[in-house]
Amino acid sequence: MRYTLLASGSKGNACLIETPKTRILIDCGTTKKYLLSCFTDLEMKFNDLDALVLTHNHGDHISQLKHFYDVPIHSPFDVVEALNFNLVKPNHGFQINDLTLYPIELSHDTDIVIGYIIFDGYEKLVYITDTGYIREEDLIHCVDANYIIMESNYDPVLLLNSSRPYLTKMRIMSDRGHLSNDKAGFYLSQIVTPNTSEIVLAHLSEEANNPEVAMASVRKYLDEIGYNKSLKVAYQHKLIRGGTQ
Repeated sequence: MRYTLLASGSKGNACLIETPKTRILIDCGTTKKYLLSCFTDLEMKFNDLDALVLTHNHGDHISQLKHFYDVPIHSPFDVVEALNFNLVKPNHGFQINDLTLYPIELSHDTDIVIGYIIFDGYEKLVYITDTGYIREEDLIHCVDANYIIMESNYDPVLLLNSSRPYLTKMRIMSDRGHLSNDKAGFYLSQIVTPNTSEIVLAHLSEEANNPEVAMASVRKYLDEIGYNKSLKVAYQHKLIRGGTQ
């Protein structure tokens, strides 16, 4: 299995997951121009996808949805325009060719948000963004993944000193907001095992975080459990590749 993060952050999110038999896109945020340029770089077209898989209905995750109506769509909310729509329910796994996807419910300021645990029969990938916390019963399913893409949205000091309105700051720090760097580090320390080879910190705030702060904060937790393999960050407008190439 391999992954390519096309975009990650408050301005847009999209992640390509591939095996030799299957290509799926998780979310389709960002601009049409940038998304097209990414697919050009990957030598793909939108209809080369076997499915579009959505996490929730915020604009930074679905802004280009109309361009994928002829692709099978798996979503926790209705996409009535889709020619082939499949409703995603938490804790109800489903199959896309050789990929098995197990959805877990996250906690964010919308009706329902889904994180995905993805298996290809050999490797396991965890994809979690846009949540204020992760339930213990769901965290168990994330243990021993080969690849982990985990939100590390904000640093509390940077957030509180930012120009954002007070209520926005409180929302971000709430159980229906986002994961701080420290929360991400804590959760990672609970699920990383010797089989984990790559971790990507995702959905970093451009105003209340930066790659150096996020990496340093999370690294403290990973050092405590002896993890010394790949740790990197995702960006708003940069392809980040990983997995079995």
